Amino acid sequence: MSASPETIQVIAAVIFAVALLHTFAAKQFERLSHRFPGHAGLFHLLGEVEVVFGFWAIVLVLTMALLLGGGEALTYAESRNYTEPLFVFVVMVIAASRPVLRAVMASVNTIAERIPLPTALATAWLGLAAVPLLGSLITEPAAMTIAALMLTPQIFRTAVPEGVKYFALGVLFVNVSIGGTLTAYAAPPVLMVAAAWQWDSAFMAATFGWKAAVAVVINATAATFALRKHLLTPDTTTDGVERVPLSVVAVHIGLLAAVVLMAHHPVAFLAIFLLFLGFTQAYDKHQSPLIIKEALLVGFFLAGLVVLGGMQAWWLQPIVSSLQPLALFLGSLGLTAITDNAALTYLGSLIVGISDESKYMLVAGAVAGGGLTVIANAPNPAGVALLKRGFADETVGAGGLLLGALGPTAVAAAAFLFL
Repeated sequence: MSASPETIQVIAAVIFAVALLHTFAAKQFERLSHRFPGHAGLFHLLGEVEVVFGFWAIVLVLTMALLLGGGEALTYAESRNYTEPLFVFVVMVIAASRPVLRAVMASVNTIAERIPLPTALATAWLGLAAVPLLGSLITEPAAMTIAALMLTPQIFRTAVPEGVKYFALGVLFVNVSIGGTLTAYAAPPVLMVAAAWQWDSAFMAATFGWKAAVAVVINATAATFALRKHLLTPDTTTDGVERVPLSVVAVHIGLLAAVVLMAHHPVAFLAIFLLFLGFTQAYDKHQSPLIIKEALLVGFFLAGLVVLGGMQAWWLQPIVSSLQPLALFLGSLGLTAITDNAALTYLGSLIVGISDESKYMLVAGAVAGGGLTVIANAPNPAGVALLKRGFADETVGAGGLLLGALGPTAVAAAAFLFL
């Protein structure tokens, strides 16, 4: 049995659509696991947002194997670039290690004590504003990991109302998405076009970065104000009250910096990661359990998105190439919600003769919409994996995230359009 390339593309689009619907229904699967305990394991698996795209990517590859043959299916799967999923896995584990987290939290606490606000308010504001902007240096996945772990005991806990938590989650996701635009390498959608369009970090800071910083500050301030009643007496317990030697902190930060520098070279950053694992074993008394499981699930999610997304160019690229600048901004903003924003800007980079205004609008829309859904921006699955236990049923609902992110997204969009 064989099928034409067009048939495979249509099947891939249908599977992609089913995967999108699955992300919105993930919370329902989690509830089914409680209603039908005999099949709780299966429903719990299908309710894990991080599993969704990996699961449906496997379905796509098996379908291709049935219709085209195993060799063709493997050739397609092996033709995809998995550097980003591997990088996010590695950077999540290192950034979440106790020495790195304690160093960042100590710096945040020191700054918070000097801000003329209650320490709890200042700490939350810095976690929602300063850490996402730090993503322009340490990359967005690292910023998401650090911010999520910092804010969990303060915001993302069961005592805080769900609506307020979803608003804070939307602010965090949007701020991380736009906070990486001060440089040309930290935000995945920018990275996809920087070389092709000769955008360096100076250009990014002058064209996008300062506008993003304004939006980040506004969003973080609004979220902190909404949370103020719940932050006055926060649960501020953190892992590892015991001091970590500066030498151990320096090694961890040095290894994290090396991984960031080698972000495009998986052989190199995986070797650095193995060195990191060896170091944590040698000095295990200064470590907390590494988040290997959570990071692997996020890597699986992103790898599935790479496999499924590779078959969507046939309908996405004509849409992108046919839009005028303002329509391109709005289209990019909306399409980002249903496809990874890095994939969207990559398709835009392939358009011959695209104007400078259209380039700006495409990237601005892609990063502004990066908080609307779990799949909109590569670091989002990491945030979900680390924060979901603080939500009802230990699941982040796609509808709740979308509603929580609408306001912060509007602020980011206005900053890029009108500033």
